[in-house]
Amino acid sequence: MAKIKKTLSNWLNNRHILIIQNEEDFSHKATYNFTYARIIFFSFLAFVLIFVISFYLVNTVLAQWFDPTHAERETRKDLVTMSLSLDSLATELENRDLFIQSIKRVLEGDEGTGKEELAETEAGQVELSRNPNSQEIDSLFKSEFETGGDFLLGRNIDNMELRQTYLFSPISGYVSQPFDPKNEHFGIDVVSKKDEPVKCIADGTVIFASWTQDAGNVIAVQHKENLISVYKHNSALTKEVGNFISAGEILAIIGNTGELTNGPHLHFELWYNGSAVNPEDFIVF
Repeated sequence: MAKIKKTLSNWLNNRHILIIQNEEDFSHKATYNFTYARIIFFSFLAFVLIFVISFYLVNTVLAQWFDPTHAERETRKDLVTMSLSLDSLATELENRDLFIQSIKRVLEGDEGTGKEELAETEAGQVELSRNPNSQEIDSLFKSEFETGGDFLLGRNIDNMELRQTYLFSPISGYVSQPFDPKNEHFGIDVVSKKDEPVKCIADGTVIFASWTQDAGNVIAVQHKENLISVYKHNSALTKEVGNFISAGEILAIIGNTGELTNGPHLHFELWYNGSAVNPEDFIVF
């Protein structure tokens, strides 16, 4: 056995010379030194390289040309990705619809039901990005809101994005009653000239345009960044639900409609991420 190993080792490691000569005059052209061990090693490397390249081509370029199931597999992958995206989009749209419905109920005077749905919608939006430690915080948030707490005061809301957004003044005049959420006055009252047009503060879509017992003719516009503007006590509305409206475009005429008014004025509210904020912090009247 030892003799066989020695013979194999000698055979692999014996040095050989390959001489290349011209056939006609036997002139010397080139000389190469080699061993069988070196030939086997480089042959193995070449095999591995060829195998890797072939495997890559079979699963990419050649698969597209010759594999009849490749297109089906890629289509299935795309369908799975699209299905996940649609599920996520459907959840966001459902939360947005619930949020808009809750705002509509608040504007129509059904504040109890609207606030409960608003709290549920906000909780659903938080659920999408919830971490394991946020359940207790969410419970505290709900209990604080349900007890008539400071949810509507916008106390802990980051308004940095809103402050960086330019908002048009809805009307020119002076503020007769400021923002006072502790007394359930979630906007400001602006007195102006008779039949003064009310303008939209930013681009958006009308989500509410109707008559309510307390606020008369009311119109609300959904803007980007979860911002909603509300205009109450108008004598007339110029837009309908679903209309896209540009910044500065007229959407109503100042008036004195509804039971909760004692003279011609505009009651204007700003709702950001579901909470009322002071319009005077962002708009110059």
